[in-house]
Amino acid sequence: MRVTVVIPALNEQDTIVEVIKAVAKDHPDQILVIDADSTDDTARRALQAGAEVLNWREIFPEIPTQPGKGESLWRGVWAAKGEIVVFIDADLIAPQPGMVTALASPFVDPDVHLVKANYQRTLNGQPTGGGRVTELSARPLLLQLFPALAHIRQPLAGEYAIRRATAMDLPFVAGYGVEAGLLVDVANSHGAASITQVDLGVRRHRNRPLSELAPMAEVVVATLLQRSGIEGMDVLERPALSSIL
Repeated sequence: MRVTVVIPALNEQDTIVEVIKAVAKDHPDQILVIDADSTDDTARRALQAGAEVLNWREIFPEIPTQPGKGESLWRGVWAAKGEIVVFIDADLIAPQPGMVTALASPFVDPDVHLVKANYQRTLNGQPTGGGRVTELSARPLLLQLFPALAHIRQPLAGEYAIRRATAMDLPFVAGYGVEAGLLVDVANSHGAASITQVDLGVRRHRNRPLSELAPMAEVVVATLLQRSGIEGMDVLERPALSSIL
């Protein structure tokens, strides 16, 4: 199976090159950076590092873009050429080779549809304490609302892989609820057993202040509540790509 790596990026000029270099050492068939109108040098540096770079407006140019990470992933799935799509965040610090191989390997099992990364999260130089939205919002809600998924240690991990055919049939939440939405939607469509996780060691990335984490947590909570059947949740999302083609 061919593997496409999709890296959503917005103003990540300081980390994008090292991320691409680490990913390239696993020899995927395609490295695709989806640039969400960066105002810094992200796109140029990504191109020089050997990635294929697409501005998100180049994919479905007839559809105006919506703000948020999920938008880049949704458009990236359409542009991907591989049967397996591996998502990698652009803000990783000191990324190591092996991520793509580890995330793509479980798909030798035809019953696997989604592979999440499991890792230890650092915070401000300390070995633990990261993933505050995960620990305080996502995992408690999964335990209560979707107990079959409570074993997934990093439900909001930006490093994960999905069958492109599976992704084409699912909606994508436009903002930072995209990972939570896909996790629940894959489980609903193919069963919780179709989701597995692999250990990627330690993850270091740009830790965000609480002022940025609060709106992220709000979107994640709204997404999980909406997926649980609670009405009135304001969740902006794109429809399944297969439904508009």
